[in-house]
Amino acid sequence: MMPNITRGSRMGGLMVYLAGPGRSNEHEEQHLVAGNSAIVAMHGYGVLDRETALAIAKDLDEPRVALGVEVTRTQSITDPETGAVHSTTTPADVWHCSLSLRADEGQLSDEKWGAIAQDFVDRMGFTEASGKAECRWVAVRHGLSTNGNDHVHIAVALVREDGTKASTHNDFKKAQDTCRDLEREYGLQQLSSREHGLGERGIKPAEQERARRTGAVEVDAHRLERAVRAAAAASVDEGEFVRRVRRAGVLIRPRFAAGRDDVVAGYSVALRTEHGTPPVWYGGGRLARDLTLPRLREGWPDSPQAAQSAVDEWKATSRNPWQYRPVSPGREENEPAPELWQKYSDDMRRMRDELRTVPPGDRAAWAHVARDTAGAFAAWSQRVETTPGPLAATSRELARSAQIKAHTSKPKKVSMGSAGGAAMLLMQAASQGQGTMAEAILMRQLARLTVAIIDMHKAIGDEVRAAEISRTLNSQMATVASRLPEVPRKGESTPAADVDERTAEAVRIAQTGLSAPRPGSPVPTKIEPAKPYQPATGPEQDRGIGR
Repeated sequence: MMPNITRGSRMGGLMVYLAGPGRSNEHEEQHLVAGNSAIVAMHGYGVLDRETALAIAKDLDEPRVALGVEVTRTQSITDPETGAVHSTTTPADVWHCSLSLRADEGQLSDEKWGAIAQDFVDRMGFTEASGKAECRWVAVRHGLSTNGNDHVHIAVALVREDGTKASTHNDFKKAQDTCRDLEREYGLQQLSSREHGLGERGIKPAEQERARRTGAVEVDAHRLERAVRAAAAASVDEGEFVRRVRRAGVLIRPRFAAGRDDVVAGYSVALRTEHGTPPVWYGGGRLARDLTLPRLREGWPDSPQAAQSAVDEWKATSRNPWQYRPVSPGREENEPAPELWQKYSDDMRRMRDELRTVPPGDRAAWAHVARDTAGAFAAWSQRVETTPGPLAATSRELARSAQIKAHTSKPKKVSMGSAGGAAMLLMQAASQGQGTMAEAILMRQLARLTVAIIDMHKAIGDEVRAAEISRTLNSQMATVASRLPEVPRKGESTPAADVDERTAEAVRIAQTGLSAPRPGSPVPTKIEPAKPYQPATGPEQDRGIGR
């Protein structure tokens, strides 16, 4: 269950939106499912219209208006032209949070949503359960989102009945922690990232609004993450990474260490804009935990020559990110040689064999495997998907297993194989979306690495994460497999290369699902997994749901 918080000052505008048709006419049967007792008793659970929505907003806002209390917040705004930072104070008496489930995890009853909403606002400190005067609030349900997510909206007036102001300090983290607790208590599918040290960056409301306003199919941060992830996986050093990011049409600039112009401490990227609109820059760490420059450097060999080459490229792009020209163009300029398809397929097969010696609890090593594999899928997506498709979805799902906390990360062992060669081939190959036997061979190896990551999560007791990746492998990768040549069986020949039974089996997994027989896991030590949470039985277990 995912919380998404915004703060504002127009309760009437929020309620009219929640009771209205929605931006894409997706709202239906708009109604209350919970709220403070007086408002629910007065307005009931019937379908809301504009007049009723405004009446509810007036009731919610009554303590603020009657007592003359104003709630404000101060924000710092950077002038895109001068870089000067200004402070501005705006009204912020409305707290709005949506609680959303994944599209593939069903729907809840109104009764269960109402109970969840009540527990949520209690624990967020907005009701008398906090020991303070209550805030007035309501929870509104209006059908599925345009992406098919079941969700509920909670609107809270931040002026309490006694005129004091409710605190929203650290509210996003508190909301996340509360959601994790409610997942366990209500038998919902639990988000595994917090328990197992994983963490995906959230999407800010302003990013969602910008995507909606421009008609984009995804937020800028997701598009940039995929481009950066693909470039990092396909590159053998930092200088090549800079050049590949620019070849993807993305602006990139360095962040030099204080007082230096020859030591790069970080970077930021942005999409090109038109009509003089200033670009929105994202630091690597804002895109994903594993895309900071220090984390990316863990996957590249370190040498004085490579470091100097990287500094030269960074300096070139720092002078003018819009007009950057490579200082030392490399292999990214050339079509890969045909024999590399077999070579890099063999590399991935050796990598999987090497994983037999990696303990499941070595999160740093497995994070490198997940990042490499996610990067290969991202590179493939960059070349053949004009809009995010199954390859992009697979990359994003696998990348979550790479986003471990910084203190648990360590450099990649030189002896460990890599999917980076596959990423380079899938990014640069000339065939534009035409499924080839060579691509099928690489996809088998990528599918097998994905299965190895699933087995690792199962071995450490992270059944939720394993199930999430399994669903992706069974659904998204089946679509990809259907576009590639039929998998040769043992003893059959292929014009591209010899394919052994272990390799062929992986694509059959992608085509037929994880129920298909498969070779033994590369995970060497079977740790006794923790028992997965058993949902409650009885009338409350009305539908299977999750995040």
